[in-house]
Amino acid sequence: MKRTIPLRAALLVGLALVGLTVAAGAQTLLGSGATFPAPAYTKMFDEYNKITGVKVNYQAIGSSGGLKNIQDRVVDFGGSDSYVKDSDFSKYPAQIVHIPTVIGAVVLTYNLPGNPNLRLTGEVISKMYLGSIAKWNDAAIAELNPGVKLPNLAIMPVYRSDGSGTTFNFTAYLSAVSPEWKSNAGNANSVSWPTGIGAAQNAGVAGVVKQTPGSVGYVELAYAVQNKMAVAAIRNASGNWIEPSLESISAAAAGAFPADTRILLVNTDAKAGYPISALTWIVVYRDQKYGNRSLAQAEQLAKLLWWMIHDGQKYVSALDYAVLPAPAVKAAEAIVKSLSYNGVPVLK
Repeated sequence: MKRTIPLRAALLVGLALVGLTVAAGAQTLLGSGATFPAPAYTKMFDEYNKITGVKVNYQAIGSSGGLKNIQDRVVDFGGSDSYVKDSDFSKYPAQIVHIPTVIGAVVLTYNLPGNPNLRLTGEVISKMYLGSIAKWNDAAIAELNPGVKLPNLAIMPVYRSDGSGTTFNFTAYLSAVSPEWKSNAGNANSVSWPTGIGAAQNAGVAGVVKQTPGSVGYVELAYAVQNKMAVAAIRNASGNWIEPSLESISAAAAGAFPADTRILLVNTDAKAGYPISALTWIVVYRDQKYGNRSLAQAEQLAKLLWWMIHDGQKYVSALDYAVLPAPAVKAAEAIVKSLSYNGVPVLK
């Protein structure tokens, strides 16, 4: 497990690089947080560096770590797949805003002999993670998968051991479809798991599932694709069996967006929508003048965010993320334009 070392290292690197960004005229920006969008961010930031010369150092330590780092103001931005709730705004020393960047899918991946294509419902998934469905050849799974030879193998649920926006969206879905899950475990970045084993970050869960026969885990689609892992089709609220894809993720995100962009995409009623789709955000302070931050840093951050919601979108589809729909881009534009430095707009 690597739960404490990455966060501690990120904090130390963050403190060092905050000083570096000031000294270097904001040619380096520091972020930390969600592993869910990390493959997309790695590509985006590499391309942005080629275009502008600005280096973006992103430490993928989990959403909770990213929110804590922006709360402590040791990074320029925090990455999170869970939005900050109204009740938690008071934990931050000033007003924060959320800029959506990409849309992904939380998929159920498993390790079975031959890795057959499976269908699962939210109720069955919740019972697997509650421990009340303990074998892969359980009648509830067999009923959904006629003709599939299911092994008499124990189910080993794998979950995120670190505070995670992926967990937030996964448990939000389970809470929406299963009253039993909602009352027993609930919805949060970290929950008390009834059964199973934990692994740090999306990559850690994918790694454990890949190495453990009988296991099932939830990861962002990109991690399952990169590791050539089986993923389940899930029945959505309209009763349709939906496989995670760019098309089904985009369908889940269609429609109006709130001005603050804080919206869940799970359990969509879109007929073609994948039911565990999820936004991911970059969280920053609305007014950028704090601590030793310079106007140059604020300008570089605003320019980066503007590029990510526009030109940066062309890089995400190849990595199995859906681009932001027009309503989300419009809402994000207004938020980026609202960023200020000592009350004066950063983007002219």
